[in-house]
Amino acid sequence: MMNNEVRLNCGINMPALGLGTYSYPHDRQTTELAIDMALKMGYRHFDTAKIYGSEPAVGHALTEAIIDQTVDREGIFVTSKLWGSDHHDPVSALRQTLKCIGVSNFSSKKIQSLLDFASVPPAVNQVEMHPMWRQRTLRDFCADYNIHVSAYSPLGGPGNAWGTTAVVENPIIQSISRKHKTTPAQVALQWGLSKGSSMIVKSFNQKRLKENMEALNVKLDDQDLTDIEKLEEWKIMRGEFLVNDSTSPYKTIEDLWDGEI
Repeated sequence: MMNNEVRLNCGINMPALGLGTYSYPHDRQTTELAIDMALKMGYRHFDTAKIYGSEPAVGHALTEAIIDQTVDREGIFVTSKLWGSDHHDPVSALRQTLKCIGVSNFSSKKIQSLLDFASVPPAVNQVEMHPMWRQRTLRDFCADYNIHVSAYSPLGGPGNAWGTTAVVENPIIQSISRKHKTTPAQVALQWGLSKGSSMIVKSFNQKRLKENMEALNVKLDDQDLTDIEKLEEWKIMRGEFLVNDSTSPYKTIEDLWDGEI
């Protein structure tokens, strides 16, 4: 793996740093402006989803950039996601446009169940991953099947309702950042990159967009990585809203994550 790209099992490279575009409470114009700034800084990977509400803004901003030749389409990687209840027959459309297919929030058990019958293995599993939720078991399982692990909320999701600043405020992360004259966010991102994962990090702030991109140039030493491995683990996005006794197949948090929590 190059530090700024990862190779997927479908045969294409994906930029290792992606811009998350979950837009609430931002409007479409704000999202498009953020994408324009990000493109000018060198971002080429954009992560969206139907449920985020940002797909129209992402599509319009990238189309405008391609038309004015800021970028070419072949240089752009777009990740999007459908909710599990969006069942229909998309195969014919996907065969025309889709380069790779992946999953999100899959445990080792769920991936194994998929591999038992799928004709095309997933190229990516996008999950919560950061220095305080390191996903070692899942990463090892995915590596055995050449499935790339992509991290959402690599800074702990501080901008989300369920998120926290605990990752960037962790004393060990802050100590490492002072040692290397960098920022805690850059330490957290480079930790994930050093594990071979791609980082999907969201900010619409120009200064933070630049800060996150510069994480590609940060170098952590073996002692830094050892110290991070000692941090107490804590899954932040637990998914309580997906668990109930009436309409959900998952009755407990442990059931939802197949015990990987």
